[in-house]
Amino acid sequence: MEYLIIAAIGALASVLANKGIAVFNDGFRPIVPQYFEGKISRKELGAMSFAISFGLVIGFGIPTSIAATILLIHCLLLTTDIIGTWCPDNTTGTIIAGVIGALYGVGILVGLEVIVKVFAALPYNFLNTLGSVSKYVVVVFAIFPALAVAYQHGLKKGGITAALTVLVYFLIKKYGIFAIGAYKIALNGEGMAMLAGTICMLVFAATMKVDSTDSNTALVNVFSEKVAKIRKNWILLAIMGGLVAAATSMSLVAGDPTSLALLAKGAYSEAALAAFARAIGFVPLIFTTAIVTGVYGPVGCTFVFVIGLLFHGNPLVAAVLGAVVMVVELVLINVFAKGMDKFPGVKDMGEHIRTSMNKVLEIALLVGAVVAAEAMAAAVGLTGIGALFVIGCLLLNRVSKKPIVELAVGPVACIAFGVLINALILVKLVALIPTK
Repeated sequence: MEYLIIAAIGALASVLANKGIAVFNDGFRPIVPQYFEGKISRKELGAMSFAISFGLVIGFGIPTSIAATILLIHCLLLTTDIIGTWCPDNTTGTIIAGVIGALYGVGILVGLEVIVKVFAALPYNFLNTLGSVSKYVVVVFAIFPALAVAYQHGLKKGGITAALTVLVYFLIKKYGIFAIGAYKIALNGEGMAMLAGTICMLVFAATMKVDSTDSNTALVNVFSEKVAKIRKNWILLAIMGGLVAAATSMSLVAGDPTSLALLAKGAYSEAALAAFARAIGFVPLIFTTAIVTGVYGPVGCTFVFVIGLLFHGNPLVAAVLGAVVMVVELVLINVFAKGMDKFPGVKDMGEHIRTSMNKVLEIALLVGAVVAAEAMAAAVGLTGIGALFVIGCLLLNRVSKKPIVELAVGPVACIAFGVLINALILVKLVALIPTK
């Protein structure tokens, strides 16, 4: 039963990613529509998915899972994003994605430790460092509402939104920790900061005065159309929610490191509280990206993990309630989208949100790539050359006749740099500096 459930999650998540219905990586979600709009090729979409997610799988998801002998959902669903987008966008490709996803799910459950050992056999195992490429994405993503406000309303209002976002982040990080028995529960600072920025963005947009001559344009249900694209696949998403809740109930997966550690200790109620606090913080991120892109997350706002933890040891009930929770989320997101469509300024905000997300991702991934490459360079005593390599790749890509999408340059350059360092070690041109 365990293998069947994990295989089903892997297969369905890969299919959802292949069809552009749902992807797990929050930073990848705004990129997916660019393929369906013809702005990037399928090959570029797959390359970007690999570049953004692979380091997190190896450097974060798998090591965290090994420590608790429970799968952190990241090492499963980040990879299914890659599998789904690498497979062709046709019926055959969808079937292939489902089969590979199922095999990967079973394989990761069986051979978790083997994967880490394979990469540990490299002269320099740079894949843990590679996880730094995406380390700033979540926190920096909280600033995109401020940038969207600045685009739509000017620098002054954008600055006010940014200041409030940073203030909320500081307050939550400093005071958002409380104790439940012997365990500490921390509110999600990034999610709360993004919520504050999103509220400002909606308030500024809703109060915009629009010329009456534009009234017909204002009535176009831009956001509702995006949500309708998601909701027509509600059955698949409900099944996905049920499978994940059931797997969590069986202690096969967990949604975050905190609840995973508590689950491993048998502290189910405390784990559920930790998962719930985190899910609240994810609502603005998931809802905002979903209504703008028309792409959802395979675990929604992550409340399905809370259900699985609350009904631990009862996977059937967890599966039913997990499916129900997913459907409720889709109903609420539709209500939210229709409310936004009533305000012309909010409708106009959509393009600014898309632009802001892309700008934030470009900077976050580039900075993360530079940091990761510099850490690799420092390991062989070549401090400075990592930044040179990544930024050089970025600039050369800009003058290339066939440039890759700039979002992918930083992560791809960082992977190439790690391979280069291993090659230099093998030919004895550089050597690892012993760690103290």
